[in-house]
Amino acid sequence: MDRTEVDRVIDAAVTGKKLVGTVVMAAIDGEIVYSRAAGLADREESEPMREDTIFRAASLTKPLVAATILAMTDRGLLKVTDPVSDYLPYFTPALPDGTRPVITLKHLLTHTAGLTYDYSKDPRISPGLTDTTTSLDGVLRLIAEQPLNYAPGTSWLYSMAIDVLGGVAAAVHGTDLATAVAHYVTGPLGMKDTAFHLDSGERLAVPYADGETEPVRMSDPHAAKNPWNAVTTFSPKRIFNAQAFQSGGGGMATTAPDYIRFLMAVTQGGAPILEAETTRAALQDQMGYERDPGQAFSFFGSYTVDPARANLPWTAGTNNWGGIYGHVWLIEPSRKICSVSLTNTAFYGGELEYPLRLRQAIHA
Repeated sequence: MDRTEVDRVIDAAVTGKKLVGTVVMAAIDGEIVYSRAAGLADREESEPMREDTIFRAASLTKPLVAATILAMTDRGLLKVTDPVSDYLPYFTPALPDGTRPVITLKHLLTHTAGLTYDYSKDPRISPGLTDTTTSLDGVLRLIAEQPLNYAPGTSWLYSMAIDVLGGVAAAVHGTDLATAVAHYVTGPLGMKDTAFHLDSGERLAVPYADGETEPVRMSDPHAAKNPWNAVTTFSPKRIFNAQAFQSGGGGMATTAPDYIRFLMAVTQGGAPILEAETTRAALQDQMGYERDPGQAFSFFGSYTVDPARANLPWTAGTNNWGGIYGHVWLIEPSRKICSVSLTNTAFYGGELEYPLRLRQAIHA
């Protein structure tokens, strides 16, 4: 790891007013080797970022829900090859021709189920970032009414699949999703600051989005143009709404110390939450074909098949993903390195090369 370069990348993003603030942590072979808080958690109040600052996790929620399902497989409560309808009988969405194919838990874990994030034709469906009073069961029933984009297992599309998976976890555990995740993952790991709901904003970072000259403080709701030439609508107050459905795709809050603890557990073989063989398999390519050049998907995130063709600076077999509020994580199994970067600036303040440069310095 090039610590000087890691510092330089962070400093350039913060002093250049691309990021308002960030917390970065990295570990090698189960030992934290880099930890830094930089910038501000609240710019208007001049509140400095701290290592234990809480962030809206967005899609960093997904691996925690995936791990919950995998922990259930270790206990013989389900199999990833099971149909989703075994646990959610109503969840049998149809293809455009009217046929209702079998969707398995594996399809959900790998985003190959035929679902999408674009349910804009039905404004009742919240993607997990906007405020709502719809229950998890309610939103999943609405998704089940929408046509599939393709036959399960034949393509890849980032989607609300992990929200559906959250419904399965809740049904199998016989509780809500938050209780299931706490029982199987966050509780055993001591992730005390990771939850679907907060009672107050204490230690919670203020979220920002791109502005003309510097990031702007998010309103509520806040519509921001995203890097995919579309608009993402955020609702920062959602984390305080106990009535909002617990979104397995993006509804949690977390801290860098909590999340690196999860990443280290996975990197080190899974204990105390997963069996070693389950963890090893979960980090492997679970698609069998590429969704992008040199890249497929594991049960946790993007899987690097060929770093050269993917133009990525780490080794084959690396897993990584991010969160739309401004976060990235990475697990490099071959070298037992893991890292997480949490920021309070969506889309990295327009500096989209920042997460790649940061991880390149960490995993050099």
